[in-house]
Amino acid sequence: MNTLALTFANTQLLALPSGALYWPDEALLCVSDLHLGKSERMARRGGALLPPYEGRETLDKLARDIAATTPSTVVCLGDSFDDARAADALEPALLDALGVLMAGRDWIWIEGNHEAGPVAVPGRHLLAFRRAGLVFRHIAEDKENGEISGHYHPKARVETRAGAISRRCFLKDARRLIMPAYGAFTGSLDCCDTALAELMEPDALAVLLSDPPLAVPMPRAAAKRDGTRRMRRLGA
Repeated sequence: MNTLALTFANTQLLALPSGALYWPDEALLCVSDLHLGKSERMARRGGALLPPYEGRETLDKLARDIAATTPSTVVCLGDSFDDARAADALEPALLDALGVLMAGRDWIWIEGNHEAGPVAVPGRHLLAFRRAGLVFRHIAEDKENGEISGHYHPKARVETRAGAISRRCFLKDARRLIMPAYGAFTGSLDCCDTALAELMEPDALAVLLSDPPLAVPMPRAAAKRDGTRRMRRLGA
């Protein structure tokens, strides 16, 4: 697997092309914003109909990352289910597949804004998780360094010789690291948007999801002023 090594808060991490983050010293795999059950929630609420296989696609990708990294701990950084009812409505086959992935591992579900409390799925349900100087939570705060979070679904648009490309991305500065959305059919927020631009330091990097991931200076030109509206449209 092609990865990109990142030094963050004196810790060596690996960014995976899928949008997962692996911490070799702790055998810990972190993913964010799986949004399992998104197609079911959209149908239930009368929204746009999405293909019903997004959960399988997301779990298949997670299974490949688990096979490649063999983690003893998996941290899901919130919004793992599109809402609490979507968790209850998961197909038995998906629950079985999830159970296989969880078996023998310390599986930590961080609370997100889509599922504000523990759901009826095994594992540890926490507001935040701390290990060896890093803190994992769903939404970035200003309380401490070494914070890994999700929620914003960042993407970056960069110019290349072949033209502009737009990819989901990690955002990283000296204090915080924001994860990309991992789930299929999840929307993204441009990192030039004020909602993200104001969170990150001027020297922040965007790590684009490619094979291998590619680190570039975080784009900031023409920062948009509609971050709140855009996040509402994402349902975040």
